Amino acid sequence: MKTEMAGNTAEKRRPASLALRVTILVGITTTLVFMAFNWVIVRSLEMHFAEQDTTELQAVAGAVVKTLTEVPHEEGNDSAMVKQLAAIAIGRHGVTYSVYAKSGTPVYIGHGADLSLLLKRGKFDSTIADDDVIIWQDDGRSYRGAALEVGPEATPGGIPFVVAIAMDIDFHLDFLTMFKTILWWATLIVSVIALIVAWCAVQWGHRPIRKVSRDIRAIRSSRLDVRLDPTEVPIELAELAASFNDMLGRIEDGFAKLANFSADIAHELRTPVTNLVMQTEVALSQSRSSAEYREILYSNLEEFERMSRMISDMLFLAQTENDPHNLHLSDISIAAMIQDLFDYFEALAEEANITLTLAGNAAPVKADREMMLRALSNLISNAIQYSAPGSIVIVRLSQDRQVTTVSVENPSEQIVKEDLPKLFDRFFRTDPSRKRKASGAGLGLAIVKSIVEAHGGTVQATSKQARVKFEISLPHIQKA
Repeated sequence: MKTEMAGNTAEKRRPASLALRVTILVGITTTLVFMAFNWVIVRSLEMHFAEQDTTELQAVAGAVVKTLTEVPHEEGNDSAMVKQLAAIAIGRHGVTYSVYAKSGTPVYIGHGADLSLLLKRGKFDSTIADDDVIIWQDDGRSYRGAALEVGPEATPGGIPFVVAIAMDIDFHLDFLTMFKTILWWATLIVSVIALIVAWCAVQWGHRPIRKVSRDIRAIRSSRLDVRLDPTEVPIELAELAASFNDMLGRIEDGFAKLANFSADIAHELRTPVTNLVMQTEVALSQSRSSAEYREILYSNLEEFERMSRMISDMLFLAQTENDPHNLHLSDISIAAMIQDLFDYFEALAEEANITLTLAGNAAPVKADREMMLRALSNLISNAIQYSAPGSIVIVRLSQDRQVTTVSVENPSEQIVKEDLPKLFDRFFRTDPSRKRKASGAGLGLAIVKSIVEAHGGTVQATSKQARVKFEISLPHIQKA
């Protein structure tokens, strides 16, 4: 149980805030950059001091070698060579050197560090190179030094010498230590400043988001006309504001349709309910015969049936729009289905003196049989209902590689262009008085649109030259 609760807690754990993420990222990046910068600076200084010290050692070595090659070697500390070797150290602070015969006998021993360590390397070059320089400590002080050999052919007495030279580098090392300390403190201070600036920058950058959030929070169902101004937000949020405005526009349209739908339902249901109440009150106002009661009940039954059809249509629309992809696809022949519908409406068409005609043909398509049958039935029924006696209702079929098109055309009064898209709205009628020509509930074309869109198609209406045409375009879809 504890493990499960811990797992649930971990799953519900809130992600770290953007401000914290950005601040940590900036802090880590700044620290790493300054650490790399510190390493480069310190490394450059160390190389600079090494080159400077090597140059100094080479200069001293040159002076010592010159003395050894020009002044003859004599025994004793007061010889000319020893005096000149001692004079070389004058003015060179921190530099010490010693000269030994190749046999190991000291010729001149300078003051300072013990340079015998340099003699243990064995083989020496005639000049000091960077690879020859070593660093060591003696008596708590640090030295950088090297040794070189002066061959017998270069000395007046033909005696080979070994010269050991070193210089005190504690000053340089102390400077580097102090400089590293300053750099680390600077890195720490800059990192802290970067963290503070990053935090403040993120908080400042989030101000437009908080403003947008306040504006959105202030929107109510009664103020759906409010829109965010994309020009008042940063460019990064402009697309978000535009998307929100689009969503709000769709919600506003939905609310408007819902309000109109509620008003239409109230209007459509008020008439049959009023008729039922009035007929019932009249029936109860006095005693009547069985035949009269039966006539009233038949009249009430007609109103009940119309209300039942309306409710069924509304439920069908709700189911189709809430789950538009719940289709039972199968191969159906649109031409055969239309012929079946012609047979079904034959009696009604003959009564109204209407001729039904099918033009064109199309290969079978994948669609939901029941839904498509209902959509085509609504269109043909609508055409028969609104056609004058002696008219011809033409159903045309056409097909290409992408879509199958079904059009239903019949004579009709001219419909204004603005009303054509509204024909597919629920309960919409071009007659302002909202009087029916038949007993329809005004949901037939809305059902057609819902079914066609569930199949991924489109439906449109056109009206010209005293004829109206409804055209369905069904894309060729594959059965899932």
